[in-house]
Parts: sequence; structure tokens; C-alpha cells
Amino acid sequence: MESRVRLLRVGPAGAERPAVLDAEGRIRDLSGVTGDIDGDFLAGGGVERVRGTDLGTLPELAPSTRVGPPVARPGKIVCVGLNYSDHAAETGAPEPAEPVLFMKAPNTIVGPDDEVLVPRGSVKTDWEVELAVVIGRTARYLADDEAAMACVAGYAISNDVSEREFQLERGGQWDKGKSCETFNPMGPWLVTADEIADPQRLGLRLRVNGETRQDGDTANMIFGVAEIVRYLSGFMVLEPGDVINTGTPAGVAMGMPEPKPYLRAGDVVELEIDGLGSQRQKVGQA
Repeated sequence: MESRVRLLRVGPAGAERPAVLDAEGRIRDLSGVTGDIDGDFLAGGGVERVRGTDLGTLPELAPSTRVGPPVARPGKIVCVGLNYSDHAAETGAPEPAEPVLFMKAPNTIVGPDDEVLVPRGSVKTDWEVELAVVIGRTARYLADDEAAMACVAGYAISNDVSEREFQLERGGQWDKGKSCETFNPMGPWLVTADEIADPQRLGLRLRVNGETRQDGDTANMIFGVAEIVRYLSGFMVLEPGDVINTGTPAGVAMGMPEPKPYLRAGDVVELEIDGLGSQRQKVGQA
């Protein structure tokens, strides 16, 4: 049996099936173990059931199968803005005294290699590589960091795609520039929390058309994972399957000199975080 658990969902959009990577990196079908990888799976001992399964007995799926987002139907996506000191500096904003919060529509989540669409009328579509935290048990009014970390099921990569004009120049509310369709590629895997010894020691990188734009480390977060989960639990109830995007390091288009290299149809964006795999998206037009 394999103790390491890297969960994923594969198949056509909207019809993905649950899967797991075995020790050799082969995709194994989990349909006989669970109906999906969702909040009920995470809260109901699903990971433990997978650990207790001989993965070699599960059907193997073709490696060319499309990979979808690793968590089905999250109830909410909560995001933390300006959470890296270098990113706050590049935007001209002071470091926040408390986490800056906003929400993304849950249906922004797509697979890690799915197309990202520039919205109609957009002139400032931007990228943001982020560590995503997936909640595994209900969290409300958590007392301390230990209690917060006990609520973390695992981690994944998110691209918090953002339209800066919609976000900042259209009458307020960041959500306008954050919730366009396809604006949260996620995955490829959900890596269980026990596999990541320290979520504040992960390198994260992003390239556009082969050129490195972001090269940061979660050590530079202003508010770490434990503090974010604890803090959020005092303002809202976090449910199993919820996703938290924890902020992005410097290197976004908005922070660059004119002419800023915002995304256009035909661009290719590649992201990676240590231990969490990689993403590759081609940009299209809505």
C-alpha cells in the first residue's frame, strides 16, 4: 500500500471521475472507493479509505486523460490579497495590518491545463500563482494555529486570474475582476496536508510565453496558512471542500513598467509550486 496520497479528478469537464496517483505516477480510478473528491469525501474519512486501499488493484486510466480541478463543487473560494510583502510593494500598497479578504465565484474553478478566457472588453487580464488551501473539516472560531492546521485537508496550485480594470477601476469591489469564467485554474493534484512538512517553505513560480514572471517563496507571506485559516474562522464558517487562495508574490503584470504585458489570446501561462505539480494554460478570448 502507498501512504502518499495525491488526489485528482479526470475526464471531460463536468463529468470528472475521482482518481489517485500511485507510486509510479500512474493514474488509478477511485470510482470504486468514492463517488467524488468533495467536501463529504474530505470530512468523511475519504483520504483514510484511499490510504487503506491497495492502489495496484484499481483500474489504470490513460495518462492523456484531461485533468480537472482536484476538488468538486467547493462551497466558496476565499482569497487573501496583498499577502506577500514584495507584491504589496510592487502595487504601491502598504503591508496590511490584517488579512485583506475577497471572494471568487466557485464556478471560476477549472482544470490546471484548461483554457483561460480573456473576458469581453478586458484590457488588463493578469496572472497570480498562489498556494491554495483546501479545508477538510468545519472551522468556526478556531482558538489557535494548531486548531487551524487540523482543519486543512491539503494543498494545490491556484492561478488567481484577475482583470485589473474590472477589479480596481469599475466602482469598487474586487470580486468584479476576480470572478470571470475560467479565472481560477486549480490543480493538478490535491496533496494531503501531511505530505507538506511546512507550507511556509514552498517555492512558487510562473512563466508567460516561457519568460519567468514570478519566482517567490511562501516564506514571504505576511500572514501564514495557519493564521489565515484561524482568522477567517472568526468571520465565516469554513466548510469541508472550501478553497482558500493565500496570495501571490511579486511579478504580476500590474506591477510592471508600461506597457504592462497583460495577457492576450495566444499567450501560454505555466505555473508550479514545489511538491504540488504544475499547470499550463493557453489563453483564449471569451
